[in-house]
Amino acid sequence: MEKITRPLSTGSLRLPSTDVRVNPIVRFNYFSNPTPSSSAPEFQMPKKPLNLFANALKRKDSFIQFFAMTGILLLSFRSLGQKYRIHDLQEDTTALKQEQETLIDRMNNIKRSLLHEASLDSTGLFASRLRLLFSEED
Repeated sequence: MEKITRPLSTGSLRLPSTDVRVNPIVRFNYFSNPTPSSSAPEFQMPKKPLNLFANALKRKDSFIQFFAMTGILLLSFRSLGQKYRIHDLQEDTTALKQEQETLIDRMNNIKRSLLHEASLDSTGLFASRLRLLFSEED
């Protein structure tokens, strides 16, 4: 069995114009040579079918490399997904911190207004209850 050094069928390439914006005319002529050459390889059916396991044993290094590359690709996809999950978690954490600050400000405003109302009470009973509630000494 010999190697094919060049195609048996030949095509053509023609430039219809000197303008660079005009596409060239390409004619591939695939299979235009109807007679097989003596250098053309012949297809032979295998005598017995090779199963996957036998093929893997024959080309053990290629199969190992294929499975290793597949594993690396899957790990890359997984790490990429984790990267985006981490980014989303960072955004969520930032939003929760802002919400916490807003709630703390609201609680402090409510506390201030209650203490102000308690200071207006002449009996002082409301103020003493609020001090116990807020654990403060004013």
